Amino acid sequence: MPLVTLTVRHPKSAAFKTGVLDAVHAALVASGVPVTDKFQRVIELDAENFRYDPMYPDLTSARTENFILIEILWSVGRSVKVKKKLLAGLMEDLSHMGLHPEDVMVCFKETSWENWSFGGGRLIHT
Repeated sequence: MPLVTLTVRHPKSAAFKTGVLDAVHAALVASGVPVTDKFQRVIELDAENFRYDPMYPDLTSARTENFILIEILWSVGRSVKVKKKLLAGLMEDLSHMGLHPEDVMVCFKETSWENWSFGGGRLIHT
């Protein structure tokens, strides 16, 4: 179960946020995540509360006010190959929305299966 957190600089339209989250979900599904496994949240912050370096570490162009941070918390076990394929598909979809790839940061966070309770306090993977 991936838990996706999208952090954006305020203000962003509902259509923008939906487009990004739909692209992330499509990339996750293409990597083997079930279509119905969709848990997403959005954090929208004023510029004073969402700070980032415009060029770190070696960007080809500076980040803009459209910079987005996508955090994907999922179970451990995906290979680097799977992550690279997910990123390639995601960058392609986001570029079709007009987002520059240098304005997109993705952070994968991994946890073991026994750390998920999908509901009711049940640990189904133990």
